[in-house]
Parts: sequence; structure tokens; C-alpha cells
Amino acid sequence: MKVYINDNIEKLDLPLALSQISEQRQEQALRFKYEQGQRLCVAAYLLLKEALAEQEGITENPVFEYGEHGKPFIIGHPELHFNLSHCKEAAVCVLSRRPVGIDVESIGRYRESVARYAMNDEELRLIAQAERPEIAFTRLWTKKESLLKLTGLGINDQMKSVLEGASSSWFTTIENIEKNYIYTVCEQ
Repeated sequence: MKVYINDNIEKLDLPLALSQISEQRQEQALRFKYEQGQRLCVAAYLLLKEALAEQEGITENPVFEYGEHGKPFIIGHPELHFNLSHCKEAAVCVLSRRPVGIDVESIGRYRESVARYAMNDEELRLIAQAERPEIAFTRLWTKKESLLKLTGLGINDQMKSVLEGASSSWFTTIENIEKNYIYTVCEQ
């Protein structure tokens, strides 16, 4: 499994990139109020196009339909599973023939109120003991969200228990401290 990353979003030629994507994705991108959001949305889609061409020889623009909880799938290719994510610093994509989830997050200021909402007591203890709590929190958050994206459930009020029963072998976490983001891929 290969992760596709664009962490040079500022170099994206937005007008050119918009002309290279589906009308559906153009509309989605242009719903973002700020140009940075538009760039990230387009960049994630372009990564999917790259993955489809490289791994599957598919060169047409993918068009999405959405499952019950909003998880997208590619029309005409039910055998393919993909996931997209972006944060301020990067857009990421993963493509597989098995269910897969990915989440990328900026390493931000640690906020205990958010941690108390999303983390169980053991996770809170791990974060509190970490040399850099913001990194420990972001690592755990991306694991949880990547698993939720794999299942198609999305963020919900069961965040504290999301990782219960999950195997550590399902997750690959990469920390790019220099560029200020962490991503996790989840594949069962």
C-alpha cells in the first residue's frame, strides 16, 4: 500500500488544477470559502487520480457516490477502496483493494478539553506522560479517525472507545515534525 502526499500545497496552480478534475470535485472545492481549502480539496483529488493511474491504469476522472455515513466510493469501481484527508499543511490519499482509512492532522496546541472528549483514561495517561503531549494526542487522534474512516462511520460520540479491540498491526503512523503534521493509515 502506498500513501500519496502533497505537502507543498502553496505551489499548486489552482486554476490549472481545477481544469483537470471532475465537475463534481470542482463544485466541492469551490464550496470552500478560502483558497487554501480549495487547494487542499483539489490536491487530495489529484492524488487519487495519480494513485488510480499508477496502481490501476485508470486515467478518467473518478466520480463519487456516497455511502450512508458519507464515505465516498468510485462509481464503476466497487472493487477499489480509497480515502482522502487534508489538514493545513498536507493532503493525503490511499488506494487499496481492501477497506482503508487515512487521516492527516496538523500538530497543534494540545487542548485538554478536546482530549477529555475523545480519549479514554489510558490514552489520557499516555498523553500526559509524553514529552510532547500535542504529538501524542495527534498520533492517537489520527489512529481513531483513520479507523472510523475505514469503517465509514466518521467521528461520533463513541470516540473514547474507538480503538478498543483494534490491532496495532492495522495502523501505520508517520510523523513529519518538520512540516508539522502526522498521518495514520488503517487497513485491516
